[in-house]
Amino acid sequence: MSDPSHSQSSHRKERGLLERLSYLLLREPEDREQLLEVLQHAHERNLLDADALSMIEGVLQVGELAARDIMIPRAQMDLIDIEDDLHQIVTFAVEKAHSRFPVYEGSRDNVIGVLLAKDLLQGQLQDEVDLRDMLRPAVFIPESKRLNVLLRDFRLNRNHIALVVDEFGGVAGLVTIEDVLEQIVGDIEDEYDFDEEAGNIVSLEGNEVGVYRVRAVTEIEQFNEVFGTEFSDEQSDTIGGLIADHLGRVPRRGEVIVMPPIRFEVMRVDARQLHVVKVQRIDPDRPTDSPSTFDSTASSSNSQ
Repeated sequence: MSDPSHSQSSHRKERGLLERLSYLLLREPEDREQLLEVLQHAHERNLLDADALSMIEGVLQVGELAARDIMIPRAQMDLIDIEDDLHQIVTFAVEKAHSRFPVYEGSRDNVIGVLLAKDLLQGQLQDEVDLRDMLRPAVFIPESKRLNVLLRDFRLNRNHIALVVDEFGGVAGLVTIEDVLEQIVGDIEDEYDFDEEAGNIVSLEGNEVGVYRVRAVTEIEQFNEVFGTEFSDEQSDTIGGLIADHLGRVPRRGEVIVMPPIRFEVMRVDARQLHVVKVQRIDPDRPTDSPSTFDSTASSSNSQ
């Protein structure tokens, strides 16, 4: 004859075990790390594909990033001087191939508006052109502005570009809606970006002698063969991994990393990974850029 008390005790233990298992499986995440862990498990169970997981991670990350984290730094900005003649401006716009250009007067800190390339083209058809009449209002934001708030403002105001100002009111950089979206969906390429058929290493001889554009996914072995270098591939397989390992973080746009005998300049990057770098061999006998400003071998906290 079975013991009723023993049966009840076993039942309570089984129920308690099931409750604990249910809690572990169905509990709501308490923080961002737990949420990411749940999403990763969903990916492993084929409930989310890799692209969807990456985009969700990007959305979560956008809420933590500020304008300063992704802005194009002032030194890398392509600005138009209102005093330049129309031919100079058109030539500059064609060379840079942007759709929008900040326009300044006197000082680069005094941005008076934004010029759209399409407005410039339409102005070419007119006999008399006043550049000031073509300018759209410039939007200024603080360096600390969160990207999720900025993206909402871009959408509500139908704006595509914002000037980032520092605490003293000076222009520190600029952010476009594409820059923000790339944090979510990854690198957005257009007809002016890397040609898929051109390979991972492309010479820029037409513009700059001895300069190459290199995909971050280029294998270190291939890079060594082309540039005659001896970078190790024990820790990383690709150039992007090599640079990230060297810095201990994802580099920032416009950042220069000197790893003799190569000078790397970051051309395209998002919050998660490096995409494209500009590469140039350096003369060991010639001084490089000031370490306090550019050389990441001297400082890994190069701000943008």
